[in-house]
Amino acid sequence: LASIMRVHAAHVKSPWSIRAAEEARMDQYETNNIRNVSLIGHSGSGKTSLAEALYFLTGKSSRLGRVEENNTVADYDPDEHERGMSINLTPIACEWAGSKLNVVDTPGYADFVGEVISGLQGTDAAALLIDATSGIEVGTETVWRIASNLKRPLILILSRMDRENVDTTAVVDDLRERFGTNVVPIQVPIGEGPDFRGIVDLLDGKARIFKDGQSTVEDVPEELIESVETAKEQLLEAIASTDDALLELYLEGENISREAMITALHAGVRDRSIYPVVFSAATELKGTRETFEALIALTPSPTESLKLLMDSNAPAIDGPVIVQVFKTLADPFVGKVSIFRLIAGQIDGEAQLVNQRTGETQRLTNIQFAVGKDGESAGTMAAGDIAFVTKLEGVATGDTLTDPGHTVTTQAFDLPTPLFEASITPETSADLDKMGSVLSRLVEEDPSLQSYRDEETAETILAGLGESHVQISLDRAKRKFSVGLHAEVPRVAYRETIRKTVNAHGRHKRQSGGSGQFGDVHIEFSPLPRGSGFEFEDRVVGGRVPRNYIPAVEKGLIEAIDVGLLAGYPMVDFKAALFDGQYHAVDSSDESFRLAARLAYREGIPTASPVILEPIMKLSIFIPEANTGDVIGDISSKRGHVLGMPPCDDEGFAVVEVEVPAAEVQRYATDLRSITQGRGRFTREFVRYEEVPSNIQEQLMASAEQQREAAV
Repeated sequence: LASIMRVHAAHVKSPWSIRAAEEARMDQYETNNIRNVSLIGHSGSGKTSLAEALYFLTGKSSRLGRVEENNTVADYDPDEHERGMSINLTPIACEWAGSKLNVVDTPGYADFVGEVISGLQGTDAAALLIDATSGIEVGTETVWRIASNLKRPLILILSRMDRENVDTTAVVDDLRERFGTNVVPIQVPIGEGPDFRGIVDLLDGKARIFKDGQSTVEDVPEELIESVETAKEQLLEAIASTDDALLELYLEGENISREAMITALHAGVRDRSIYPVVFSAATELKGTRETFEALIALTPSPTESLKLLMDSNAPAIDGPVIVQVFKTLADPFVGKVSIFRLIAGQIDGEAQLVNQRTGETQRLTNIQFAVGKDGESAGTMAAGDIAFVTKLEGVATGDTLTDPGHTVTTQAFDLPTPLFEASITPETSADLDKMGSVLSRLVEEDPSLQSYRDEETAETILAGLGESHVQISLDRAKRKFSVGLHAEVPRVAYRETIRKTVNAHGRHKRQSGGSGQFGDVHIEFSPLPRGSGFEFEDRVVGGRVPRNYIPAVEKGLIEAIDVGLLAGYPMVDFKAALFDGQYHAVDSSDESFRLAARLAYREGIPTASPVILEPIMKLSIFIPEANTGDVIGDISSKRGHVLGMPPCDDEGFAVVEVEVPAAEVQRYATDLRSITQGRGRFTREFVRYEEVPSNIQEQLMASAEQQREAAV
């Protein structure tokens, strides 16, 4: 493919290959012939392999790539090759039999669930892959919940059917028990494991026998006739329950045609009242063609799902242009890459649109249909299609762009809150200069990351969904932008306060010829309730301290309380009342009284029963009931306590609310994942500050002393 950008270094190239507008274009498709489907599932369930097989069927690829060989269309990122797993969502346009299927391959690892959400936001339905050898896994439950929350229709695919130890009956039974009896197979596998050699299509009662990537139509094997009849009865019952006319035919024992069943299944999938199950072994192209047919026939068209994508009244599909960006990539050579979905309207080559968030006008040119990292010139783009464009500065993931003069509200991107925080430091001074801009680009690519400056600890924080999420992001900064960054455990925002009232005296006096320096103050230090901060009070009477010097006393104290006298943490929740003092008509000055106040602080605070405070967090932990005891025990070992267990709507799961010191749960995302095998999740919020136990205070003071000695 001819590149439209200049490569800045001969030995390094952008992974994005973009066709110039005059090159051969992808065929044009009407909206009703377009389907947009995300591939979701647990890590390693075969999503990328299925995407590769679907694309191979289009005839545009001469070789079926394999994940283990790092040559698939979907996984092109070097980080993905290194780790052997998907990290980014990847759209792949598949043309077949007069239809266009835009599949969006998504990661399965929990740290990259933000990519799953973004992929689902950009598509009308999802294909949920379940490894036939493993059945329901952690990621299965996670993506089912996400798809349900986003109201996305689902088709279930039992993948890797050619592997050892497959028990499809057990897996389907588990799916129906976990997700409901509207999970219904529309096929019956012929053989399983290494003997998987075909399927019976329950819609026409014919067998498809696989050989050399093709399938031939045959009669149902005699040994499967009984199980096929049972499965078809189950399917007919599910279909009939969604349509009164079909229910009447079913109850009367009348024949229901294949066309009627497909129509009813399509409606049931669209309305999320039926979840069909199909079977596949993508690496051997077994069942791939039948899966392709099912995705085209049963998932809703963009026209049908238009209302789902709009929070306001849905516009006409052929009305004004509405574009939503669902993925942003930062490429060091081509710049920003924005992957978007055309929700409504039509784009002929280019468009001038207004960003609804910023009000800025954006020009979309050289629009490309995406096939992994490659692009094919879009020409005319119909509503519902997916494409990408470069250099849309100021446009972020989730932004909606429309024709000028039109205002709409699209379905909001509800990304998870990142709870794994790391303090980021540069490898070199040159990296420090670039650190801020590179972190911004990482967050731009992946909005489930957050980067901010913690003013209290003076650290740059990068927060992600897990340790791998953060580390892979830093690896990306090194590879893509040549900026080396390290991740460390952040410092806890401890504070210090006092527990009793004391009076303190501070006198600053210096005489060295000529005019001297003199300031004298008496200050009462007293504790305040938690959260009060610092208060200064002027109680001076009789002019003992002239009015013009009192602001200097307050200033000196404000400067001093930044560093507590126990371990150097900020002093809070106390009052300083200036009640007496002395001055000299010639030698007194603002500076003298500022320094006198600091001396009073240093004299008084150590005698006021100082103590270190630590932040306390409230955690709401969502876990399988079987893990409740282990989670509570772990929280207790972290100096936490249980507040209660409110009702949980999800059967088999429990919610535990706890309070625990922030210092004990800095890596709780990792701890909870280990305890629950990845099935747990939690939310976190700051509650208050509390005194640390004496042994913890001694440790903090000793650590602070060591740091002071090391700095000398």
